[in-house]
Amino acid sequence: MAKRLLMLSGIFGMLGVLAGTFGAHGLRGYLSDEMLQVYRTGVQYHLIHTLAILGTALASARLRSRTVTMAGWCFTWGIVLFSGSLYIMTITGLKWLGMITPIGGLALIAGWMMLFVGAWQWNPANGNGHTNGSPPNA
Repeated sequence: MAKRLLMLSGIFGMLGVLAGTFGAHGLRGYLSDEMLQVYRTGVQYHLIHTLAILGTALASARLRSRTVTMAGWCFTWGIVLFSGSLYIMTITGLKWLGMITPIGGLALIAGWMMLFVGAWQWNPANGNGHTNGSPPNA
């Protein structure tokens, strides 16, 4: 799982940079200032949580924690739902997509909470990085 999350962080990082440059160069003059700011919010959360996926990939490889791995998947779905809905809403004008955005926000919040729980469960004293004797899932 750690490898998949690491690969996703690379893909999402690339897509985040592409989305940012598209917004800065391709959407200027096409979107209102308000909608351009909404788009930029999507890019900002996209890139921040791409780094969170990277961190969970590296942490899950070391900690062998299912909770930390799940945090990475919550960040992944959060980017897709939160940033994705903002991207599509601003480009197409479909305002109803704004109803999906909070679901993505909840996924991002859940990811941070799961990362906290995974860190809380971690027992570095056992020497192997496992949190509860469970086998590695990397």
